Amino acid sequence: MPLGDDREDCGAGETAALRAMAHPVRLRMMSLLTAAPMTAAEVARELGLTHANASYHLRNLLAGGLIVVAGEEKIRGGVAKRYRYDVGRDKEQRGAATDEQLRLEVSAFAHELIRRSREAHFRPGPRLLADAELWVEPDKWREIRDRVAKALVELHEAARPPRTPGTIRTSTTTAMFEMGDA
Repeated sequence: MPLGDDREDCGAGETAALRAMAHPVRLRMMSLLTAAPMTAAEVARELGLTHANASYHLRNLLAGGLIVVAGEEKIRGGVAKRYRYDVGRDKEQRGAATDEQLRLEVSAFAHELIRRSREAHFRPGPRLLADAELWVEPDKWREIRDRVAKALVELHEAARPPRTPGTIRTSTTTAMFEMGDA
């Protein structure tokens, strides 16, 4: 699906955000930048990218309003920006997302989930994996959706920089939405 500027249903900011979400590396970067602000060089090392490639993708995320500059520091005579994914800020902005934007995000998340599952270590014990199309009362739906949303913010806030001693690498993908009447 083309994501050009000639789309009538998206403003310039929405188009930039759609473009920013259009690449799987950018989803990985957003996850990485949840835990701690990082420079392009740090992101490049963690994801196995060139510095130029990491910088390119970070600029796209920044232009789409999906990450923020969290500070700058002097490194070897230059200035390096530190980028951060602010889940609280993103949550506020996503309230205005169109159905089409959300469909594109769900599709991107599905592809990222497939990639992550190839690296998964399914250990013995309870697993949290569910897929359901259910009919529930509206009040119960809102109550459960809000609890899951709070748990996701808590999980993002608990995130630590990659490879921090005493941490484990995990994957969380959640998509909850109301369906139309079929």
